[in-house]
Amino acid sequence: MVVSAHPLASAVGAEIMRRGGNAADAAVAVQFALAVVYPDAGNIGGGGFLVLRQKDGTTAALDYREKAPAAAHRDLYLNEKGEVIAGLSLKGHLAAGVPGTVDGMVQLHQKYGKLPWAQLVQPAIDLAAQGFPLTRKEAIKLNEQREDFLQYNTLRPEFVLSNGWKVGDTLRIPDLARALESIRNQGRAGFYEGLTADLIEAEMKRGKGIISKEDLANYRSVWRNPIKQQLGELEVISMPPPSSGGIALVQLLTLSQDYPLHDWGWNTAQTAHFIIEAERRVYADRAKHLGDPDFYQVPVQGLLDTSYIKSRMRDFSPDKATDSDDVSAGTPAPPESPNTTHYSIVDPEGNAISVTTTLNSSFGSKVFVAGAGFLLNNEMDDFSVKPGHPNSYGLVGEDANAIEPNKRMLSSMTPTILEKEDQLYMVVGAMGGSTIITTVYQIIQNVTRHNFTMQGAISAGRFHHQWTPDWVLSEWGALGFGTGLKLWLRGHKIAPKTGGIGRAAGILVLPNGQLEGGADPRGDDAAAGF
Repeated sequence: MVVSAHPLASAVGAEIMRRGGNAADAAVAVQFALAVVYPDAGNIGGGGFLVLRQKDGTTAALDYREKAPAAAHRDLYLNEKGEVIAGLSLKGHLAAGVPGTVDGMVQLHQKYGKLPWAQLVQPAIDLAAQGFPLTRKEAIKLNEQREDFLQYNTLRPEFVLSNGWKVGDTLRIPDLARALESIRNQGRAGFYEGLTADLIEAEMKRGKGIISKEDLANYRSVWRNPIKQQLGELEVISMPPPSSGGIALVQLLTLSQDYPLHDWGWNTAQTAHFIIEAERRVYADRAKHLGDPDFYQVPVQGLLDTSYIKSRMRDFSPDKATDSDDVSAGTPAPPESPNTTHYSIVDPEGNAISVTTTLNSSFGSKVFVAGAGFLLNNEMDDFSVKPGHPNSYGLVGEDANAIEPNKRMLSSMTPTILEKEDQLYMVVGAMGGSTIITTVYQIIQNVTRHNFTMQGAISAGRFHHQWTPDWVLSEWGALGFGTGLKLWLRGHKIAPKTGGIGRAAGILVLPNGQLEGGADPRGDDAAAGF
């Protein structure tokens, strides 16, 4: 089974497995297909993280997060007075980090792939060259982004000049098809060297960006040890830093163990109050302690220590909200020596992979690489451009996530796999910037504590708190008027969130061994299985 953000991409992954490919093969094919059919987040100009579990129980995590260019520096987005220049880290050429997606897919295939590389890239080439029908949501998004595309592109792709896209229109991207052909024929060198690298550098020079051909040539993905934590009968396997997702998720799930959420009920005032207060403390830790472990000593074991995690709720009141100004990061033991997309895959042999990939904001920096047809990310905004200054998701950070050359920016991506009694149980992840962690957390709770189906857990209404700003974002109907009133009386400030919180893709292994897919109704997401 494959669950992804677009039905065509899910179908590509399922077909790869029908031909004898494994989960890693399908992941590569889905990644490239999403770069065509879901251009607002699927990408070859961005990056991501993945967690995998082989059928024998072995696990691994791959970090193909973007990096700051070598010419980047701490004050890159500040004016001469030390003030943040609005929008500079969000849109345009200077917002882009060095892309990691292609290198990540090459490394995944080299280590775990089964089918020939060319077979995995070809479906995306066909989609880009022959065209594909736009969904209603994708047509709307292209129309909404047109002005930004016109403003931030030095040489505009032909389809950007079109206006009034509508459902069913065929979108063809021949430049992207040619770029993908180079990747098919030359692998890593087809992107980080040669013509595509020349086109990226030329684009940077025209738009006053700072990614160089040396940055591209020097980029490498990193295999890391996943975060693994036993919580009752479940083992959580998730992404380590520079993603904050795995640590934050384990902290939230650990805090939840001591409270009777099932008895309190799903999204009742008592349950929601506890979750909000737990999220407030976890996000305070995120802001203080998490960053790229290659540049900053992240106290991973201290943050995952059960006693430390539970100590964070000592001042929790069951009747009153805590003011975020009164909540600071804890002091864990020191270290020993919106736009993203997620897809989940389980292959016929029982290998599983959970992949979250992104350009950061929807359509990234809005900049297409002229002649290559793909968008560049705006991941530089995920750094702390200035200590205490919020990014586009309202997240603040400190020195752990300050800009440095060749450094990976902190992320909220939370690709996750759960085991139950040493067997594969769930594959899950989400998009949604800072809401990714809380989305994945609530989905897991919905299944394990409230007995939801996989689809029900993903469809259910969600809410979110991230320490600062001190607001509870809530989808319409997620809490209900009565629950919202009770939370308000306890001191919580609730802000309705239009358009949904996060979009998730999950697969649950049922007791009889069958797979249940959960595709998010907030988008065009689809499950494809056989």
